[in-house]
Amino acid sequence: MLDAHVDSTRTERRPWTEADGPMPALYLGHGAPPLVDDELWTSQLASWADGLPRPRSILIVSAHWESAPLTLGATADAAPLTYDFYGFPQRYYEMTYPSPGAPQIANRVRALMPDTEPVAERPEYGLDHGAFVPLMVMYPAADVPVLQISMPMQMTEEALVALGAELSPLRDEGVFILATGNLVHDLRHANLAEDPEPPEYARAFDAWVATALEHRDGAAPSPGARRRPTRSCPTRAPSTTARSSSPRAPHGAPRPASPSRASSTARSRGAASSWTDTRPDKV
Repeated sequence: MLDAHVDSTRTERRPWTEADGPMPALYLGHGAPPLVDDELWTSQLASWADGLPRPRSILIVSAHWESAPLTLGATADAAPLTYDFYGFPQRYYEMTYPSPGAPQIANRVRALMPDTEPVAERPEYGLDHGAFVPLMVMYPAADVPVLQISMPMQMTEEALVALGAELSPLRDEGVFILATGNLVHDLRHANLAEDPEPPEYARAFDAWVATALEHRDGAAPSPGARRRPTRSCPTRAPSTTARSSSPRAPHGAPRPASPSRASSTARSRGAASSWTDTRPDKV
């Protein structure tokens, strides 16, 4: 663990029951490890978790683990973390998150995948920072079983939506599904000034995504979505803002895999938005 703005003494949450209905699926920006020292970000995540029943297990997909086919991470208890970041102070490489493993969820993921979708295993791959950083804030006691799965980047967006639909039944079993990345992730145009204003293209893209989610554009996968596209989104992001905000797909890719987007009836809701600079020299 790591002392920061993470409160490991929070009141115990009521366990999930079937009467609660499906656990939600959440897409959030994970940022770099120093976000555990950011009071706004930690208060938002802790508040979200406090408003939910305690899940039976957590299934998480991070933008930082790209591997095809779909791959299951470590299922052992207290598996060592994957410190997939560089140039930060030593204390961030001493963080621990000894959560229980979730082999039962691994078995359920295998069972939910169609015969045409192979599932691989990497038992040595512990939670990476896209997974353990938000979990340290939301579930600081590390007492909920966690399984991380890879982001199979060979899939089209339509196939990722279909993947979310295939994983969605887990929510009815008390599994909290987390997808982490960032809608805007453009280090080429990083402004190193103190507390800079976000560039206009980033604000425009962020606003467009919020509108698209609110109106459920392209949300529901049709049968056979892995083989043929679902209906196209009626409105596409302006290409310049999209390319500038996320030059490579991975940080936004977990969003369409979120089961909440993969449902034609689920309600999308934006919980909070903020802009954070997590450069190592600001720690």
